[in-house]
Amino acid sequence: MQIKRVKSFLALAVLFAVAGLAQARAAQPAADGRTPDLPPGPCDLVQVPEGNKVTFHAYASGVQVYSWNGTAWVFVEPVANLFADRNYHGQVGTHYAGPTWESNSGSRVVARRLTGCTPNASAIPWLKLETVTSEGPGIFDGVTFVQRVNTTGGTAPAAPGSFVGEESRVPYTAEYFFYRAAN
Repeated sequence: MQIKRVKSFLALAVLFAVAGLAQARAAQPAADGRTPDLPPGPCDLVQVPEGNKVTFHAYASGVQVYSWNGTAWVFVEPVANLFADRNYHGQVGTHYAGPTWESNSGSRVVARRLTGCTPNASAIPWLKLETVTSEGPGIFDGVTFVQRVNTTGGTAPAAPGSFVGEESRVPYTAEYFFYRAAN
C-alpha cells in the first residue's frame, strides 16, 4: 500500500510540474522556428543576422498603391490584411504605410528597408527591414527584423497614367516573417 501511495504522489507531482512548465512557456512568446527558403545569390542580402529568431509568420493579401506624377508611377503605400494561414483565414492584423504592421490586439512594428532582391520580375521585391519602433504587448512587441518574401504581383503599372495624381491599386500577396533577438 505504501508503495502505491508513493507512486501516486510522484505521478501527481510530475503532472503538476509539467502543467506548471507548460503554463510558464505559454506566457512567453514562442519562437516560430521557421525561416523562409531564400534563393541563393542576390537574395542572400535579405537574410536576417544571426541571433534573431522567427517569432511570427503571416500571409498578406492586399494592394500596393501607386500615384502617377506625369512621368512615372510612384509608390505611395501598401494596404493589406495579415492572415494566420496561407489560405487567408484568421485575420491577425493589417499592414499599411510606414511601413507598419499592426496586430488586431494593438501591438505594432514600424520598420525601414535595408536591402532587397527581385527573384521574380513580375512581383515586388523580397525585402529585409529593420525595426524602427515596436510597441504594445502582443505578436509585434520586441520585433527586431521583418522579411517580406514569396511575393506575387504588386508591381507598378506598365502603361502610363492618364492624369497627374491618378491612383492605381495593384493586388499583391506576400509572406512576412517577424524576428526577435534570441535570448
